[in-house]
Amino acid sequence: MLSSSTPAPTPTGPIPAEQSTPRTNTRQALRTGPLSVVLRPRMVLIVVVLTALMLGLLCLDIAVGDSHLSLSRVLDVLTGGGTRAQRFIVLESRLPRALTALMVGLALGLAGALTQSILHNPMAAPDMLGITSGASLGAVITVVVTGGASSGMAAAVAAPLAALAGGLLTAVVIYLLAWGRSSTGGHGATGLRLVLIGVGVNALLMAGISWLLARASLEDAQRAQQWLTGSLNTADTAHLVPVALTIALVALIALGSARTLAALRLGTETTRALGVRIQTQQAVLIGAAVVAASVATAAVGPISFVALAAPQIARRLLRTPGEPLIGAALVGAIVVIGADVIARTLFPVDLPLGTVTAMFGGPFLLYLLVRMNRKTTL
Repeated sequence: MLSSSTPAPTPTGPIPAEQSTPRTNTRQALRTGPLSVVLRPRMVLIVVVLTALMLGLLCLDIAVGDSHLSLSRVLDVLTGGGTRAQRFIVLESRLPRALTALMVGLALGLAGALTQSILHNPMAAPDMLGITSGASLGAVITVVVTGGASSGMAAAVAAPLAALAGGLLTAVVIYLLAWGRSSTGGHGATGLRLVLIGVGVNALLMAGISWLLARASLEDAQRAQQWLTGSLNTADTAHLVPVALTIALVALIALGSARTLAALRLGTETTRALGVRIQTQQAVLIGAAVVAASVATAAVGPISFVALAAPQIARRLLRTPGEPLIGAALVGAIVVIGADVIARTLFPVDLPLGTVTAMFGGPFLLYLLVRMNRKTTL
């Protein structure tokens, strides 16, 4: 008989596989040379569904208008068929508008995902930080100062160029004002400081826009207010090309910095231990987001709440730890194209695009605020 102090005998023989190694949930990886990609079937499926929905809304946006066309007719024209009148309606009249909405949505969704990922705050979107307001102020200054003096190509590019310059200058000012000593003893621009200063700068810029509109002539104020509502009525190929090129450039920068974005979510100390130059990478990625948002604003005017909502919707759909770049861009495009369809079909008049996005974005902002407040109080 064994005493209480005697250890139990160790079983001999091979240990069963289920006892030797714990069961873990593993994902299959695709390997090609030094590169490997983890397969996430659910995420891939959702991205495919979002892409199909975006393309479907794009065709629907082309189909609706004064002369309604069926989706089959639109697809026929896009593939080279249709009559001469139908090709004119689809290819020359409606396609540039629809593609501009697509590119603007991609730009705003990508810009919002970058700023929210870097600053770790769901409220950190270009329109909340003052970037969009800075672009709007630049365009309003051009409209009010030049009035009807400029014409032709100068009138077409003056406001967009001023909007781009205003957005970039606002971002530089906010970054410089947010620069200071961090809690760890280093120097830099922390996320919370950027958000707070951005909100304050946004209020000042909005006050500046209101002051300019109050002092402008009635005709100039009407022209400026029409641009401030955000509209696709003036969209054409000239607006489409720079937005498309900007999207391609920002997408390359963002996708090339995917590992950096993942590291920035781990906290300052861990990120620095991984060898990431935090301030340099933050400046580059925020700069890319500012360029994307400013170019989108320059093309069609300020479109509010898209950059705020798209990353959060994509994050909940894809169930990712951070804001997904591709998912946010697709959701942004879906929101903008869908808002354009709603603006031209559900109301007796053709509403500006910015009015529709603000109509649905306001409740979403309240939802985020309530959700953040509950997380803080629990």
